[in-house]
Amino acid sequence: MMKKKSISASKASLVFFLCQMISALDVPLDSKLLEELLQPPTITQQSPKDYIVDPRENIVIQCEAKGKPPPSFSWTRNGTHFDIDKDAQVTMKPNSGTLVINIMNGGKAEAYEGVYQCTARNERGAAISNNIVIRPSRSPLWTKERLEPNHVREGDSLVLHCRPPVGLPPPIIFWMDNAFQRLPQSERVSQGLNGDLYFSNVQPEDTREDYICYARFNHTQTIQQKQPISVKVFSMDSLNDTIAANLSDTDIYGAKPVTERQPVLLTPTGSTSTKVELRGNVLLLECIAAGLPTPVIRWIKEGGELPANRTFFENFKKTLKIIDVSEADSGNYKCIARNILGSAHHVISVTVKAAPYWITAPRNLVLSPGEDGTLICRANGNPKPDISWLANGVPIAIAPEDPSRKVDGDTIIFSHVQERSSAVYQCNASNEYGYLLANAFVNVLAEPPRILTTANKLYQVIADSPALLDCAYFGSPKPEIEWFKGVKGSILRGNEYIFHDNGTLEIPVAQKDSTGTYTCVARNELGKIQNEVHLEVKDPTMIIKQPEYKVIQRYGQVSFECIIKHDSTLLPTVIWLKDNDALPDDERFLVGKDNLTIMNVTDKDDGTYTCIVNTTLDSVSASAVLTVVARPNPPFDLELTGQLERSVELSWIPGDENNSPITNFVIEYEDGLHEPGVWHYQTEVPGTQTTVQLKLSPYVNYSFRVIAVNEIGRSQPSEPSEQYLTKSANPDENPSNVQGIGSEPDNLVITWESLKGFQSNGPGLQYKVSWRQKDVDDEWTSVIVANVSKYIVSGTPTFVPYEIKVQALNDLGYAPEPSEVIGHSGEDLPMVAPGNVQVHVINSTLAKVHWDPVPLKTVRGHLQGYKVYYWKVQSLSRRSRRHVEKKILTFKGNKTFGMLPGLEPYSSYKLNVRVVNGKGEGPASPDKVFKTPEGVPSSPSFLKITNPTLDSLTLEWGSPTHPNGVLISYILKFQPINNTHELGPLVEIRIPANESSLILKNLNYSTRYKFYFNAQTSVGSGSQITEEAVTIMDEVQPLYPRIRNVTTAAAETYANISWEYEGPDHANFYVEYGVAGSKEDWKKEIVNGSRSFFVLKGLTPGTAYKVRVGAEGLSGFRSSEDVFETGPAMASRQVDIATQGWFIGLMCAVALLILILLIVCFIRRNKGGKYPVKEKEDAHADPEIQPMKEDDGTFGEYSDAEDHKPLKKGSRTPSDRTVKKEDSDDSLVDYGEGVNGQFNEDGSFIGQYSGKKEKEPAEGNESSEAPSPVNAMNSFV
Repeated sequence: MMKKKSISASKASLVFFLCQMISALDVPLDSKLLEELLQPPTITQQSPKDYIVDPRENIVIQCEAKGKPPPSFSWTRNGTHFDIDKDAQVTMKPNSGTLVINIMNGGKAEAYEGVYQCTARNERGAAISNNIVIRPSRSPLWTKERLEPNHVREGDSLVLHCRPPVGLPPPIIFWMDNAFQRLPQSERVSQGLNGDLYFSNVQPEDTREDYICYARFNHTQTIQQKQPISVKVFSMDSLNDTIAANLSDTDIYGAKPVTERQPVLLTPTGSTSTKVELRGNVLLLECIAAGLPTPVIRWIKEGGELPANRTFFENFKKTLKIIDVSEADSGNYKCIARNILGSAHHVISVTVKAAPYWITAPRNLVLSPGEDGTLICRANGNPKPDISWLANGVPIAIAPEDPSRKVDGDTIIFSHVQERSSAVYQCNASNEYGYLLANAFVNVLAEPPRILTTANKLYQVIADSPALLDCAYFGSPKPEIEWFKGVKGSILRGNEYIFHDNGTLEIPVAQKDSTGTYTCVARNELGKIQNEVHLEVKDPTMIIKQPEYKVIQRYGQVSFECIIKHDSTLLPTVIWLKDNDALPDDERFLVGKDNLTIMNVTDKDDGTYTCIVNTTLDSVSASAVLTVVARPNPPFDLELTGQLERSVELSWIPGDENNSPITNFVIEYEDGLHEPGVWHYQTEVPGTQTTVQLKLSPYVNYSFRVIAVNEIGRSQPSEPSEQYLTKSANPDENPSNVQGIGSEPDNLVITWESLKGFQSNGPGLQYKVSWRQKDVDDEWTSVIVANVSKYIVSGTPTFVPYEIKVQALNDLGYAPEPSEVIGHSGEDLPMVAPGNVQVHVINSTLAKVHWDPVPLKTVRGHLQGYKVYYWKVQSLSRRSRRHVEKKILTFKGNKTFGMLPGLEPYSSYKLNVRVVNGKGEGPASPDKVFKTPEGVPSSPSFLKITNPTLDSLTLEWGSPTHPNGVLISYILKFQPINNTHELGPLVEIRIPANESSLILKNLNYSTRYKFYFNAQTSVGSGSQITEEAVTIMDEVQPLYPRIRNVTTAAAETYANISWEYEGPDHANFYVEYGVAGSKEDWKKEIVNGSRSFFVLKGLTPGTAYKVRVGAEGLSGFRSSEDVFETGPAMASRQVDIATQGWFIGLMCAVALLILILLIVCFIRRNKGGKYPVKEKEDAHADPEIQPMKEDDGTFGEYSDAEDHKPLKKGSRTPSDRTVKKEDSDDSLVDYGEGVNGQFNEDGSFIGQYSGKKEKEPAEGNESSEAPSPVNAMNSFV
C-alpha cells in the first residue's frame, strides 16, 4: 500500500476522501471468490416510484436484491408492516422480494392503493427500496351535459371547450368528426394545450354539426367521446336578409360587413402570467390569438436568446417548446400576435425549479479492519434538498450507535472500522418536488492476499503490439502489487510500463527483447503471495504482395497472388474464400503456395476473393474483386402479338448481361418477299425495355430478330421470330419533291423522288403524271409511267405556269389524291431593254440610276433582277483615255433604281441597264453618259525632306495619285518639337500647284520639325501626309534616328504597314494603332527583328484607323500618325474581256468554225444519219447574256482589274482580297450588305464584285431536237 504521510488537522476532510479512494476495495467478479466473501444486501431492481397500474390486471411490485448470505425480504404499506401471509390475494415470488397481488381472481385494485417499501436483509445489513406509490388508472365517462348550438358571425373568434373528465394519467385529447376523420387545423384553427379548439376567426366553411372532442386513456386503452358540438356561421349577406325579413320597411336595420380586427389573445388572458417547470422536463408555452386577418405568432425571450438546438415551435408557432430545461432557462418569454392592423403581446414569467438530483451519490465501501473511509451524499435542487441518513433502513439518529461512525451533514466519516461496522446506509435527499434514495453498504473484511491468475501462464504476442500480463488479486486490506522481470530482476518502473489498478502489467509496445519471465507479488499486513507468468514476442505476419482487382473476359485465365512473411515459430495457414465462403469444389480452382489460379473462367466465378493468413496470434487478410465480363447473351423467346395490318408487338426475354449492363436492344427485320437473307435496321430501344410496338408496311413478309448491346459489344442475334406477311394495299403516299422546270423554252421537265421498295405496298408500282396549263380552262393531261423519276412534256409555250401532280399506283389501286404543285415551262432570254434610264449624280463618288421596268410578259422567265453595266470613259482632269473597265452591279427583284458607288471624281462615265431572268440577260438599254464633279484629292504621293543645314531643309513631293479635279495649290504646315515632345507654334504656307519642291529657310538649328502636307482642289483639301526632320547642330550632319514615310495598304480585315528608318542599327520597332477619332488607348504590336514592315490583322472592314511606328529604347521616339481606311466586304473585280479586240476576233473565228460544223451535221442528219453530239462550251460568253451563278443566286460580277490581259479560266483576285490604295479611294462599306455588297429596298447597292464569269451548261433531254445553228451563233453574240 502507499505510504501514509502526516497531514495537518485542517485537511481532515480531504484525508478522509483520499482514504476512501485509496482504501476502498474492489471485489473481483471471480465466482469462487464471491461465493466465499460476505456482502450486505444490494437492491438490484424495483418498481417506479409513481406506479400507475391497470385495474383489470394483477399488480406486480418488483423488489430484487443480492447479498451473501442471500437476503430475506419484508414490506411496509403506508408506513406499517405489510403482513402478506394474512392476505390470500398477495404472494411473494420465491428467492425474491417481488409481490404479486391477484386482481384477476376477485381482488380489487382500489383496495391496494398506497405507499409500499421493500426491505432486503441479511446478517451484514438491510437495504430498502424507494417508496412505491401504487395507483390504479382511471378513465371516467364524460358528465351528461346539454350543448347549445354555437351561432357565430363570420370573422368573429370562437372557442369550443373540451373539458375532458379527470383521469389517471391525464388523457390525450383530439378532435374528429362523425366519420372519425381528424378535423383539419391551421394557423386559423388549432387545438390548445388544454384540449379546447380555438378559431382565430370563423369562416362560412366552419359551419358543421359534428365537432367532437375525444379523450384517449392509454393505460386502459379506452377512448371517451364528448357530445357533438354544432357551429353555425352567419355571413353578413344572410344575416342582413334575416333581419330584413323580420323588420318593417320603416325600421333601420343592417349588419355591419365583415370587418378586419387587430389581434386579441384568447389564451393566456391578461398581459402577464407565470409558469413553473421542473429541471429536465419539457417547457411548453402557448399563445393563441383572435383577429382578422389571422394573426401570426412570434416568440422572444426578454434579455436573452432562445436556447439553440433545444427550441422548437409547434401548432403553427403558437406553442413554444424547450426541451431539457435548466435553471438558465428561467426568465420572461414574450409572445407577439400580429396582423396588418396591429399586435398584441403576453409575457410569461418562467421559473425553473428542480427536484433533487445527484452530484455525488454514495458508493459501496469495502474496508479492512482498522481502515478509514467516507460515504458522501451530495445532491442539488431548487429549493436545495435536505439530506438525511438511515442505517439499515432506520433513521441514523435512532439506529444502534457505532463508535467508528460520525455523521457530518452529507458525509459519514468512518474511523478504525471493525467487522461489526458492516451495515447498509441510506441517503435521502428531498425537497417539495421529490426525493432521491440511495443505498450504499460498508463491508468490513479481513482477508490475506489472493492471486486469482493461473500460475506460469504463457503469453504470446506479436511485436509492436501491447502485451497485457494479468495479476488478478484480492485481499483486505487491499494488497500492494509489484512486478519483477527475471529471477533476480529489480522491480519494474518507468514509462515503458503501465500498472493497472487491477494488477495487470501492460507493455504498450512489446519488442523482441520483452520476452522473458515476469513475477507478480501481492502483499498486505495479513500475508504475501506471488505468481510467475511468461511472455514470448513473435514477428508479425504480413502479406507482402496482395491480390489485385481483375476484370477478365469469359473463358480466360486469371491469377491472384498472396505472398506472405511470418514468424518462423508460427505455422501459418492460408485460406482462400470466395464471397466470404469456401471456394467451389471445382478442379478449375488451383490453390498454389502463393497464389490462386482460376482456369477457363465462367460467369459464376465473379465475386470477391479473399486471402486469409492465420496464425495462433494474428490474422491478416486481403481481398480483390474478380469481374467476369462478356458480350450479352442473345435474347430469346421472341414473340409476336397483337398482329394488325400495319403494326405488331414484339417481345423477348433478355439474355444474361454478363456483368456489363445492357445499354440497348437493336431490332432488325428481314423482308423474305423482296430481299430474303438481308437484314435491315428497324429500330432500337433502351436496355430496360423488352417489348416494342413496330410499325409495318403492307406487302412485306417480316421476320424479326433482336441484338443486345453492352460496353463489351453486341450479342449474337436472337433466333428469328415467326414470319408475318402483311397484306397488300394501295400506296399510302405519293412521290415527294415534285417539280416542274423547263430545260428548253418549249418543254416542261417533271421530276419527283420515287418511292422506296416497301413503300409500294403491293406489286406493280407505277406513277400517274398529270399536268395542265394554269389559269387556262384546260383538262388534265395524264400519262402512266413505269417506276421512273422523270417525264418530259414537249411543245409547251415559253414560260407559262403549269399545275402538276404525280400519283403512285400499284395493282391494288391508287395512292391518295396528290397535292398540286406549280411549275413553269422553259425560259427564254428577255426581249426588251429597260427604258427611260436616268442618272442623278449625288456626289463625286456616288450616283443614282433610275429606269422603267420592262413588261413582265417580255421577261419570258422568272424575273431575277436588273444589271447595270457602267464604265469610266475618261478622266476630265487628265483628258487621257484608258482601256475600258466595265463594272457590273446587280439589283435583285423588280427594282427600278440603284446606287453606283466607287465612282472616280471629275470623270466621264457611261452605263446601260439590262433585265435578267433564269435564262440570262436581255438586250441593253442605250448607253447613258454622265459626269462626276470634282472631289478632294488624295494625299501627295510622297514627301521627302533632304539637305538639312543649320537653318534650312529642302522638301520634295509628288503630286497626288488621284487629283480628283484640278489642283489649285498645296498646303504646308510645320511646327517645332522640343525635347519633351511638345509641339511649338504652327506655321502654314500655301504653295502653287505646279511646284514640286521647296527650301525652308530661317529655321532653328538642331531642332526637330513636324511637317503636314496636302493638296487642294476647288472642292477642298485632301488627306495629308506627315513627316519629321531635324536641322543640324553643325556642319557635320549627325545620325539622328527617325522613322519616316509610313505607308499603308489596307484590305478588308488587315493592312500592310511599311516605313523607312534612319538611325542606329539594331532598333526594335513596334506599331501602334487605333480607331481614328476614338479616345481609346493605342493598341501595340511588337515587330519581330528589325524589319521595316508589319501586317495588322483582325481589323474591321470599312473602318478608319490611325497608325504610327515607334522604336523601342529610343525614349518614346515614334513616327508621325497616318490614317487609313479598310475596304468594305467587297467581291472581286473582273475585266470585261468581251470588249477586248483580240477576244472579239477569236470568238468570230470560233463561231465560224462551229457554224460550218453544224451545217455539215444538219445536212447529214437530213439524209438519215444520226450523230450523237455532246457539246461543252468553255468559251467566255458576252456579259450581256451572262447567266446567274447557280450556287448562290447572284448575277454578273463587278470587274475592275488594271491589266490589259484576258483573265485565265477560273482566275480570281488574290486570296487575301487586297485592294491597292491607288486602285480606288472609294469605300463600298456605306453601300454594301456583307460580302455580297447588296443594297436594301431604298435602292442601295445589292450587286457583288467577282473575278470569275460562270457559264451555264446546256441542258437537254431525250425528246429535245438538235440545236439550231442560229441558236448556236446567238450564244456567242
